[in-house]
Amino acid sequence: MSKTELLQRIIEQLGVDYDVLQRAAQTAYEAATAQENIAENKYDTLGLEASYLATGQARRMEEIRQARIAFEQLNVREYDPERGVQVSNLVVLEDLDGKRQQLFLGPEAAGLRIGSGEQLVTVITPRSPLGQRLVGRFVGDEVELVLGAARQSFDIIEAS
Repeated sequence: MSKTELLQRIIEQLGVDYDVLQRAAQTAYEAATAQENIAENKYDTLGLEASYLATGQARRMEEIRQARIAFEQLNVREYDPERGVQVSNLVVLEDLDGKRQQLFLGPEAAGLRIGSGEQLVTVITPRSPLGQRLVGRFVGDEVELVLGAARQSFDIIEAS
């Protein structure tokens, strides 16, 4: 899959995620404001809980909206062997066991997964621990990641 196609699929998936969350937020809002959910005593908290849920969903909707805008405005650049890995690069890493993973270094939407099987691409950002270690690195470099007591090592196999 080309990076342009990948970028389009990311934007589409963020749109789908936004629509689903918008419907869920509307349902939570309706539950929070429904006449039958008005609290009758201090222990009757269904309306309050629905209100908290609707607020959280509205915040998440805004995050997704901002992420979609960031991807729509993203200037896709090819990997530059003089600058190393940068935002909008697609990177293939290989661990010590030979397992490979494809990562797209994007401005937002960390953890979003596009595709499946060998075509699976995971979006990471430069703010993530792995993203921080990848920025400015080159094909052939080894990247180490320490999370808690676990140490992981990856080789940068490809970048585009």
